Amino acid sequence: MSTRTAPAPVPRESARKGARRPKGIAGNTLWFWLFVGPFVVGLLIFSYLPIIWSLILSFFEAYNTVTPSKFVGVDNYVDMLTDHNFLSSLGTFTLFAIFIVPLTFVLSLALALLVNQVKIARAFFRSVFFLPTACSYVVASLIWRLSIFNGVRFGLMNTILGWFGIDGIAWLSTVSPPWYWIPIVTVRLWLQLGFYMILFIAGLQRISPTLYEAAYVDGAKPGWQTFRYITLPQLRATSVAVLILNLIAAYQAFDEFYNLIGNVNFARPPLVYLYGISLGTIQDLGHGSAGALILAVIIMLVTLLQNKIFGFGKAGD
Repeated sequence: MSTRTAPAPVPRESARKGARRPKGIAGNTLWFWLFVGPFVVGLLIFSYLPIIWSLILSFFEAYNTVTPSKFVGVDNYVDMLTDHNFLSSLGTFTLFAIFIVPLTFVLSLALALLVNQVKIARAFFRSVFFLPTACSYVVASLIWRLSIFNGVRFGLMNTILGWFGIDGIAWLSTVSPPWYWIPIVTVRLWLQLGFYMILFIAGLQRISPTLYEAAYVDGAKPGWQTFRYITLPQLRATSVAVLILNLIAAYQAFDEFYNLIGNVNFARPPLVYLYGISLGTIQDLGHGSAGALILAVIIMLVTLLQNKIFGFGKAGD
């Protein structure tokens, strides 16, 4: 009997292709740093390096220069914590946060509920409310100051008041009553409501419709009952995120205050005061850096406290 030899195995196409591939980890690492590298370099140069240098300057005297001259230890921090103007600016922030945080939360949630229920042109309404988010805070503040709340006879708000027989108001006047809070709060609401509305819409779309169907079967009525016992608990994680982001943004308020009423003693947030110290006539970068780091620590502590109270990242019950 004649025996046949088995044919030699033909190399697979995938094996031949795999032989021509570059080394996996080395190739992926190259492309990773090619795309991420510029961002990392920019983050180091424009974010982390200034933070580190600001920390160094906070322990030195630094007048009219970014070069530390004389080591003073924690004296800059003690001076800022006992500075009446700095503490007053923190009080201004507290008053601003009392207005802006609840209003933003309630109005953005209401907009999200309305837009999410729209059946026609839903994308259009989302875009309309979200577009102000792309507007510059400086540009919006100037529009509010020069056109809407400029306080002259032909300003938009005074024109509307004139239709009802109400005398014009000096909206940005620094004397009592403090009408300037209305332009400051409304421009911030106009600029940020769309962003938080999108966050709430994303949270609403994650809620399973079967929860509402089960509630209706159990006798729950559409409206307040389903909102209180289903919608709001399921939006817990989103709500906490909105509160944290909104509170941090309130701490960082600068453009609307500076461009609407300027650097006044009785109505300026911490960043406006620190800007005046660091880049004003004094240019005291040592105390300015210490105040900025104090503000950063306050933001961190408040965020951690808020996280502890509300439980960031926990789903609804």
